[in-house]
Amino acid sequence: MRLLGNRGEDLAAKFLKRKGYKILSRNYKTPLGEIDIIAEDRGTLVFVEVKTRTDTSYGMPFEAVNHRKREKLRKVALCYLKQTKRDTPSRFDVLSIRSDKDGDKIEHIADAFE
Repeated sequence: MRLLGNRGEDLAAKFLKRKGYKILSRNYKTPLGEIDIIAEDRGTLVFVEVKTRTDTSYGMPFEAVNHRKREKLRKVALCYLKQTKRDTPSRFDVLSIRSDKDGDKIEHIADAFE
């Protein structure tokens, strides 16, 4: 399963770079949890959660980013902001990736927590 997650994060990073995002960090870890990708998009700091699935029998990948996961991501993002002393606008994006025999389908949900 971890291989699928790593592959999804690689796809997500390439996708974001093509859209003009600057990748600042990948797999930012704290004792509270991890943020898959931290990027910058036109002056906005973007905390990105990547969910990758090979089928939708348990729902779409983005549906795994529930209330509990959002709260955890917010806490980890605050750690990053304090550590880096950044004072810029920020948001949370979700990249939902479905990988199957027909290829990879990426859905980018910008400002996903609003």
